[in-house]
Amino acid sequence: MNISEAKNIDMAEYLQSIGITPCKKQGNSLWYYSPFRNETEPSFKLNLALNQWYDFGLGKGGNIISFILEQNQTDNVSQALQILSGKALEIKPQSLSFRQQENLPYFEDIRVKLLENFALIQYLKDRQIHIISARKTCKEVHFRTKGKAYFAIGFENNLGGFELRNKYFQGTLSPKGITHILAGKDTCCIFEGFMDYLSFLTIAQKQSPGLGSIRKQDYIILNSVANVSKAISVIENYKEKYCYLDNDKAGVSAFLEIQEKCGQNVKDMSATYREHNDLNDYLCQKKKTLDLPQKLKQPRLKR
Repeated sequence: MNISEAKNIDMAEYLQSIGITPCKKQGNSLWYYSPFRNETEPSFKLNLALNQWYDFGLGKGGNIISFILEQNQTDNVSQALQILSGKALEIKPQSLSFRQQENLPYFEDIRVKLLENFALIQYLKDRQIHIISARKTCKEVHFRTKGKAYFAIGFENNLGGFELRNKYFQGTLSPKGITHILAGKDTCCIFEGFMDYLSFLTIAQKQSPGLGSIRKQDYIILNSVANVSKAISVIENYKEKYCYLDNDKAGVSAFLEIQEKCGQNVKDMSATYREHNDLNDYLCQKKKTLDLPQKLKQPRLKR
């Protein structure tokens, strides 16, 4: 991908693809909570006509390349193009259609409470998730968008945002970030999303009643493979690193990036569930329908 091709990527669609959702639309602009810091008032504006951003808190702006450079704290344009080249294959413009919507989705009247809703509990049961573990790490988030009320399972990240999930919806309550769960250990397990993390806890619960075995390591949940760069400085501090990422191209790329930047003691555990798309599919025994590329072999799930 060259610079000209990169500039033609719809930035609204790119932001949506990495979990950064708009708060409101004013005229020809979208407003977001800044992806560069935690804030209570949106200060990041995207001009749809120009396909350019401006962060009023930083006093900086520009095109999608400058956004990638700022997000990854680098001045290497080639690296930015590589990031965009890999992500461009995942973006599905037809599923977003920002310019065809009169009102873009944004969240308001947000309420966070204990996870109790029957429909959400049933959804977790359908995914074979251990409910006690889910209640310890997840919340129930209620919100309104386009004048309608919704609720979802909420998994909080380190910046105070939430990954949102129910049977019919998957999204993010900004800001987007990783979730780091500490137990004071020198070993960490790395997951792409919180459903895989909960699946791991469920598997550990079945193998070791009382949840004893799952306290032997820290946990890092990326909440998107686009957050790998944000997690590197955390991951590299651990003596042992175990990756439970998806068996797809994005999962392979994320693992290789972590291994390259954090050393050869990063272990790929996905071989255990090679016949499944991810750890939750493994838990539910849902086989892959496509023959996806294999990753490095590891002997077993439980250490």
